[in-house]
Amino acid sequence: MTKVFSDLGIHEDLVQGVDSMGITTPTAIQEQAIPAILAGNDVLGIAQTGTGKTAAFLLPIIQKITERGERKNTSALIIVPTRELATQIDQAIQAYGYFTDISSNPIYGGGDGKIFNQERHALESGADIVVATPGRLNMHLNLGYVDFSQLQFLILDEADRMLDMGFMPDIQRILKHTAEQKQSLLFSATMPDNIFRLAASILKNPVNINIALSKPPSNVDQGAFVIYSNQKIPVLMDYLKPRKEKSIIIFSSRKAEVNGIQSALRRNGFSSLAMSSDLEQSEREFALNEFRNQKCRILVATDVMSRGIDIKGVDVVINFDVPGDAEDYVHRIGRTGRAEAKGEAVTFVVQDEQIKFKKIETLIQSEVTKLPVAPQFGEVPAYAPVSQPKNKKKGGWKKFNKPRPKQ
Repeated sequence: MTKVFSDLGIHEDLVQGVDSMGITTPTAIQEQAIPAILAGNDVLGIAQTGTGKTAAFLLPIIQKITERGERKNTSALIIVPTRELATQIDQAIQAYGYFTDISSNPIYGGGDGKIFNQERHALESGADIVVATPGRLNMHLNLGYVDFSQLQFLILDEADRMLDMGFMPDIQRILKHTAEQKQSLLFSATMPDNIFRLAASILKNPVNINIALSKPPSNVDQGAFVIYSNQKIPVLMDYLKPRKEKSIIIFSSRKAEVNGIQSALRRNGFSSLAMSSDLEQSEREFALNEFRNQKCRILVATDVMSRGIDIKGVDVVINFDVPGDAEDYVHRIGRTGRAEAKGEAVTFVVQDEQIKFKKIETLIQSEVTKLPVAPQFGEVPAYAPVSQPKNKKKGGWKKFNKPRPKQ
C-alpha cells in the first residue's frame, strides 16, 4: 500500500505545505528517515541527489521545532558545502513550513558588509534554523556572538562533498560550539572512509539508511568521445552546432578550465555563462537564474552544480573531462532526463582518463557507447583502459587556450 506523509507522523500543517508543492508520495529515504528522526534517533543517510533527502530531514525537524512553542535560540543548524545548496534548502524550509511559524536564515560567503550584518543579526536573534556553509559560519563564530548552546539538531548535508572541498577543519571547529546533547543527522551520497570516521565521531547509535546509488535513467542516451586532449574543443563545437536550441550544462572538474571553455565557445559563436566557486555570489545567482529561465542555453560549471541544485529541463550534459569519482558521473548526468524527459549525456575521454571511465562503466554496469569522431579531427586513440596509454599526442589544451595552472 502506497504511503502518504501523514502515515509517517507528519503534522497536517506540514502535509499541506508539501501538497502545495505537488508532492504526494514519500520517497524511499523519506519513508525510512522521517519516523526515525521524529523518534529522536541520530541518522546516517546514504543517498544521492534526487532521492528526496532534503524533505526527509526538513519535515521532521520543522515539526519538532514548532511543537516546542516559544523559541528564543537557534534550534537547528544545517551545514552544507555550497551557497547554492544553502539558498535552496532555505527556500525549501519556507515552502514546507509555509503554514507554520518556522523561521530560517542562510549564512554563506560572498556579498557585502550589509549582508554580513544581516547574517549577524539573524544569528544573534536566534532564527529557528540556520543553513550555513562552513567557512562563512566560522567567520561569525570567531567574532564571539554566536550562541549554539541550546542547539537541538545538527544536520550535515552532502558531507562527502564538504570533505572533498577541504572543510573538515571548519566542521570540527563548528562542532566545538554546539551543545553536547543534540540530535545529529549526517547525509552523504557516498560512504568513503573519511565519512565513516566523521559519522562515528558525531553520531550516537544512529539509524543507518542506505538508498542504493541509482543507475542512470534509461531515458538518458549516454555516449563517449575517446579522443586526444587537443581534440576536445573542436569536437565540442562540432557536437554543439546541431544543439543550439537545447539547454546544455558543460561540466569541468577544474575551475581554471571554465574560463577557457567559455572563451572557446565565444569564439565559435556560442553564448554561455559560468558557475564556479571563484565567482561572486551575485554572479552565480545571475547565471543560475538566466539558465533556469532559458535566457542562456549553455552553462559551464564545476561540480558545484552536480549535486543538490534542482534545475528542470536540462536537455544535454557534457562532461568535458571524466569525473574524479565514478559516483560523480551519475550525479552529473542526473541533471538531465528528469520527469521522464529524454536526455543526452556525453563524456570526453582522453588517454590517461580511460581507466577512470572504465570504473564508471563498472559502477553503472553498462558499457557506454563510444561515439564516432569526424575524420576532419584526425586519428583518435583506441579505447584500451586496461593498458597504460602510449605515444600521447602533445599540444592538448594549450593549442586553444592558455596552459592550465596547477590546482
